[in-house]
Amino acid sequence: MTSLNENFLQILDVCLGLLLSYLTIVFLIRLILSWYPKIDLNKGLWLLISIPSSPILNLTRKFIPPIGGVDVGPVIWVGIISFLREILVGQQGLIKLVLHTPTP
Repeated sequence: MTSLNENFLQILDVCLGLLLSYLTIVFLIRLILSWYPKIDLNKGLWLLISIPSSPILNLTRKFIPPIGGVDVGPVIWVGIISFLREILVGQQGLIKLVLHTPTP
């Protein structure tokens, strides 16, 4: 049973790390794309950036409107995702601590 839990935690660690890394990259690209408003995010490979980020940014804009015409939502989400990544799957993250804690 312990081996099953360890395998699950290792898979969760890798998958969660990849997902949070992908979302960080998505929001960084989204931040850069905000400087180029003529790019249509609803076409081509831009959908890989638009689909996961648009609903989250729309929700954020309801609470924090653009400041001086600049959308700060991507910056906020990069910070939140980086924090979550460090807490959950970082070198001293919760999942790593559980994986390396000896079980009786």
